[in-house]
Amino acid sequence: MKKTLEYLHICKICSTFARILICGHMHILQHIGEYTLLMGKVLRMPDRQRMFWRQYSRELEKQGLQSLPIVLIISVFIGAILTIQAKTNTENPLLPTYTTGLLTRETLLLEFSSTILCLILAGKVGSNIASEIGTMRITEQIDAMEIMGVNSANYLILPKILAFVTMMPMLVIISTAVGLLGGWAVGAFTDIITVHDYLVGIQYAFNPYFVWYGIIKSLVFAFVITSMSSYYGYFVRGGALDVGRASTNAVVNSNIMILFLDLILSKLLL
Repeated sequence: MKKTLEYLHICKICSTFARILICGHMHILQHIGEYTLLMGKVLRMPDRQRMFWRQYSRELEKQGLQSLPIVLIISVFIGAILTIQAKTNTENPLLPTYTTGLLTRETLLLEFSSTILCLILAGKVGSNIASEIGTMRITEQIDAMEIMGVNSANYLILPKILAFVTMMPMLVIISTAVGLLGGWAVGAFTDIITVHDYLVGIQYAFNPYFVWYGIIKSLVFAFVITSMSSYYGYFVRGGALDVGRASTNAVVNSNIMILFLDLILSKLLL
């Protein structure tokens, strides 16, 4: 009798676990389907070109220019920190003196100015987009657009996607330049490394393709951030708490997708 009860208990646990897995897979498939259909509505020629370009110019300022201060601040400090850490970990007489500048340059070009910067901007830009569109959804502004025959997805989301995709390469280039400037400041204002050794390092064996590699990745990540954040905001149901939850989900899932795509793109492009 005891063994029978244990067997039934195990079967119950297994069935519950299987039910959770099935529901989870169905939930994922639902998100994929809704996201695909939404992008089908978004990626169309705008009905009113003048209105689209007006929205596009506003989004360029909101997502690009307003993100510039945080990009500058983070990049200059990261460049300085990378230089200090690289110098600390390469204090070996067998290594050339330019190794510190070389490591700083490669780290900025290959990872920080594209991947890490996009992870940071996903918190700023992504949460802003999700909360803005989500608020419009719960206040029924999107429903009013649909009643008037407006393609609300195209009108609201397409300018955001194109604006951020346009600005992201510029932010990446600025981030790299400012990061290298931060490393130069370490050599100029401290005795950790000489400016000459640092400058030799950032020029040594430079591969221009790494710049394009970072730009290509940033374009993909910019699309992921804006499209996923728009998706979570567009399908909000409920009230203010649900808008906050959608904003959090947008940032978290965008970061996960960026890391996943970073792995794939690194394998394909390098």
